[in-house]
Parts: sequence; C-alpha cells; structure tokens
Amino acid sequence: MEQFELAEIQMTSQSDKHQLMFASAQLVVVTEMGSRLWYVDVNGIADEALLQYYYTAEDIQIELELITAGGKRVNGSGFFHANPKHQAAAIRGDGELSGL
Repeated sequence: MEQFELAEIQMTSQSDKHQLMFASAQLVVVTEMGSRLWYVDVNGIADEALLQYYYTAEDIQIELELITAGGKRVNGSGFFHANPKHQAAAIRGDGELSGL
C-alpha cells in the first residue's frame, strides 16, 4: 500500500470543473495479487453546497486531476461519495490512475 499526501484536487463532472478546497487529503494505492485499487480520502471540505449536491446526486462519477505534495500530477476517474455531516468525502477510483 502506498499513500500520497495531496496538495490539490481538481474535479470535473459533466463539463463543470471545480477546484476542491480541503484541510487534508490522501491518495491511497493498494496493489494485491496483480490488481491495483485506489481511492482518495478528503477531510475538511468547507463547500457545503458541493457536498450536499453529491450526497443526493444520482450521477457521482467525476474526472480527477491530482497534485501530490511532492508535485507529481496524477489523473483518473472515480466516484465522489460525499459525507456532509463530517465535511468529508471518499473518492473511489474507477480504472487506471495515470502519472504514478
């Protein structure tokens, strides 16, 4: 398992680009028996409207552009699972993650 602190998260959904502001975020990559899974845990999201939108939306698929604390650019697509009560989100990766 590899973990990367994230400095920036930009997400695109249906041509709407959004720079996600957060207190902390980690990209976690798990490689087991030849397969690779990834997800992003995000905490301290102050944008309540965004969290509420994704909490009730049927289509939660997004495209991601991530920048790690070390400056590495990473791209992928995933599903944005909002948790408005805790000002957090889990982004479950869907498919390849490029840039690592």
